[in-house]
Amino acid sequence: MPAPRSIADYRELARMRLHPELWHYLDDGRDTPCGRANRAAFDAAPLMPRPLTDVRGGHTRIELFGEVLGHPMLLAPLAYQRLYHPDGEQASAMAANAQDGQMVMSSLASQPFDAIVRAAERAPWFQLYWQGSREATHRLLDRAIAAGVRAVVFTVDAPVKVTALALPAQVGAVNLDAPASAVAIAVGQSQVFDGWMAKAPTWDDLAWLREHTSLPLLLKGVLHRDDAVRAVQRGCDGIIVSNHGGRVLAGAPASLSMLPAIVSAVGPGVPVLL
Repeated sequence: MPAPRSIADYRELARMRLHPELWHYLDDGRDTPCGRANRAAFDAAPLMPRPLTDVRGGHTRIELFGEVLGHPMLLAPLAYQRLYHPDGEQASAMAANAQDGQMVMSSLASQPFDAIVRAAERAPWFQLYWQGSREATHRLLDRAIAAGVRAVVFTVDAPVKVTALALPAQVGAVNLDAPASAVAIAVGQSQVFDGWMAKAPTWDDLAWLREHTSLPLLLKGVLHRDDAVRAVQRGCDGIIVSNHGGRVLAGAPASLSMLPAIVSAVGPGVPVLL
């Protein structure tokens, strides 16, 4: 195909080059009701032109938590990046730095945290998944902090991680402990509520996490305005409005449609990302 000129072109190039199973994993969520709602919400949100405005001296720079970025866009966390390129997360970190930008490093990174941070030059942010217990979560957080991350993005919109993708032997979440054993359930209990969700984080766990890091703490996966307010009250420094790209809860609302109410609810002093 010709040299890519748009996001759609890059998407098609990736589809052509990746194994179908990897492409399905990467593209998962796009064709769910939630994924389609995400796209429709953006299509319905026009950019209003205001001609004759004097824009000399204009720029796209933004300051977040004491860090000046060249533009208000970050690379979102993406697991197992060595599935797509042998240089994995290190290449993404270098690319973000080269564009005067920032990367959010996944808990499920396929390279060691310290190697990614060294490649970035600009210390990245860290996306933290709850590890089923406070002890295991604290160990993972300590590894990321020791590597030098700048902020913590606590992700709560995927409390249960389920995928049919079989990872190749040379790719995995190299920074995680061995998986914990499943929660045993009694007769009459729910596999969902008493099994899988028994290891999901709660508001008390968020408060505990706030006590255990002095880094900027953002809560990722907020769609309800009351949850955004409660997160700020519990000490979060920022909110990320997200439905996990439509990958987890297929019937969730479009993130963009929830953004105005959340911005209004938390007020102008709290950074809100999408």
